[in-house]
Amino acid sequence: MNKLSKQELHQLAMNVVGKDLEEKGYEFLGVNSEFQKDPQFVALKNKKLSFVIVRAITYPENPTNYDPVFMETMKTHASKFNAKTFFTGVGIANKEDYELPVSSEHDYVINYKGLQLI
Repeated sequence: MNKLSKQELHQLAMNVVGKDLEEKGYEFLGVNSEFQKDPQFVALKNKKLSFVIVRAITYPENPTNYDPVFMETMKTHASKFNAKTFFTGVGIANKEDYELPVSSEHDYVINYKGLQLI
């Protein structure tokens, strides 16, 4: 079984969030798709700057949970730019069996609730 790497899972999550941001009318000023480099998206909507932190979360973890200390640090950084800070976790699981790792050989399911304002 070809288990997806953390970077590959991160790329899947980035694609989900990127499409959502586009549909909501955000303009991308910067995109950082490298794993664990934050923020992943610096975007503009209605002349308001936003920093978006993206995390790929595998089952059984809850994709809406985040590290509050880290997010407060990011919020402080964003405030220097008069920007909003958003967290978005993208749950990814093996469609055949949630207990199995996500692999290139099986379909996957996404659990995505959208942007969470910090």
